Amino acid sequence: MACRARSLFAAATVASAIALGGGVAHADPVPPAAPLPGAAVDVPGADDPSCVPSPSHPNPVVLVHGTWSNAGATWSELAPELRAQGYCVFALNYGQPALLEPDNLLRMWGGADIRDSAKQLAAFVDAVRERTGAAKVDIVGHSQGGTMARQYLKFEGGADVLDPARNKVDKLVTLGATNHGTTYDEKQLIGKIAELVGFPVQDAAAVAVGPSAVQQMVGSPFLEVLNAGGDTMPGITYTVVASRDDTVSTPPENTFLTPGPGATVSNQWVQDTCPGAAIGHMGLTSKPAAVALVSRGLDPSYVVDPAVACS
Repeated sequence: MACRARSLFAAATVASAIALGGGVAHADPVPPAAPLPGAAVDVPGADDPSCVPSPSHPNPVVLVHGTWSNAGATWSELAPELRAQGYCVFALNYGQPALLEPDNLLRMWGGADIRDSAKQLAAFVDAVRERTGAAKVDIVGHSQGGTMARQYLKFEGGADVLDPARNKVDKLVTLGATNHGTTYDEKQLIGKIAELVGFPVQDAAAVAVGPSAVQQMVGSPFLEVLNAGGDTMPGITYTVVASRDDTVSTPPENTFLTPGPGATVSNQWVQDTCPGAAIGHMGLTSKPAAVALVSRGLDPSYVVDPAVACS
């Protein structure tokens, strides 16, 4: 009887509230989706966990920074521009080891072994695809970010050489990527001389700032494995952007790729779009000319306006 009385009282209370125009109290709203694991979260225009890809831009864009940098320092210009164009944009920080790991004592982002970082990218891309429901993503990689993305495509499941229709990536746009190695503006030669006289430059660098810098040197064993059998994977559209003023990824033409079976490659000097433009290594992530080439690489219908791009 007591339970019945309480039920009647509750029903009466609800009825009274409706009659008085107060309505029925709703449950607490569902909290917004949490950021993806590894997402930078501090990049304007990026990492909106509720973003739904539009029909005009169905592939989310994943931004991958370079060595000793991070997403916030790299993508503050490009991410909001792509978001304004209607893309879902995601950016991760990668390549920082656990506290007790022996390498990268300075804990620089992007310092870890590129093979390990590619595994991080693989997990992030899978999380983006699951969150957005997209079958594929597009990737924009700066410096090591472009090279590491190729490692992901070839060895960590980003591309399926036997069935390209199952690729997880549609387009890869690289900016000053160390695809065929860098001499670090001839600083690699100084390191080789030091090695000849007995100073372990490469080992010391790996301990201090991580092995990725050494892996990107011209002729490194890592790059020999990555580039063995060809530069590209079937079913991927590559846009490779370089600047003649790049003094980090040197010589800058080392970034260009040769297309293999089933792949499309567009190698571009940013100065071909804007003659005389002075754009350094980091400028490839933010200068209007470079941003325009990224936009066209992601969407071939994008029209580059020289008056804007070269301003």
